[in-house]
Amino acid sequence: MANRSWFYASQGQQQGPYPEAQLRDLIARGVVRADTLVWSEGMAGWQRAGEIPDLAPGGPSPPAVPQSGAMNASGQGGNPLSLDIGLWSYLGRGLLFVIGLLLVVPAPWTSTSFYRWMASRIRVPGRPNFAFTGQPMDLWYVFAIMGLMSYVGLTHSSILQLLAIPTQAFLSWMIVRWVAANLSSNGQRLPLSFDGSALTYIGWSVLTYISFITIIGWAWVITAWMRWNCSNVSGTRREIVFNATGLEVLWRTLVFIVGCALLIPIPWVLRWYTRWYVSQFALVERSA
Repeated sequence: MANRSWFYASQGQQQGPYPEAQLRDLIARGVVRADTLVWSEGMAGWQRAGEIPDLAPGGPSPPAVPQSGAMNASGQGGNPLSLDIGLWSYLGRGLLFVIGLLLVVPAPWTSTSFYRWMASRIRVPGRPNFAFTGQPMDLWYVFAIMGLMSYVGLTHSSILQLLAIPTQAFLSWMIVRWVAANLSSNGQRLPLSFDGSALTYIGWSVLTYISFITIIGWAWVITAWMRWNCSNVSGTRREIVFNATGLEVLWRTLVFIVGCALLIPIPWVLRWYTRWYVSQFALVERSA
């Protein structure tokens, strides 16, 4: 059994083959779940992973979570998150998200739907069936204002455009707190909270805008901002870290911009960049 190769279905596509040891690792990381269809030579057809005794819980235990400062196989600290998204489904949902904001009225529904879908595609080590449970009417006014703010750039008022920066940052801060408070695993609400102050969050946003004057300095500012965000998430035994360096953010963002400028590569570079960005967040045990 241990020498068999396995396939699993994701987004309607066949993935594999994978050695059984690698498949078990995917199960431990939540990439392959109990309801994921799997197949191996000798089986009559595809079956859910949870229905196969040799793959069901009770088999080999997943590796222990590394302690703070530990390095994983890719040389990064902690257990990284991963994102399983289809090329066209991601593009379509992203466009619907943007259109919803531009139309203002449907923004609470399209935005919440996008967050729910993205959360369902994120694989968090030790947190199976990761999900977002927020409701459209929780922050409907925030999304409505954000939709209206998207038209500020069309005005010729420099004062309005400057005021839009801290305003959008404050709205973004409210959304981050809302998202953190509405995450769940296996149907159970996670006791997470984002404790960063609104004033400091706005300060990071303003600093990011100012850093564009340096041409490349914004990449290091964004990296530091992400690490500050992570340090202000509390509520569980593990903490979130951001592993990317400023240089990595810089060159990947430039590739993303160039790809988008060429139009045709947009779906591919969008998924590539988003999957990489999510993978830079990881979980490590909190220091005693």
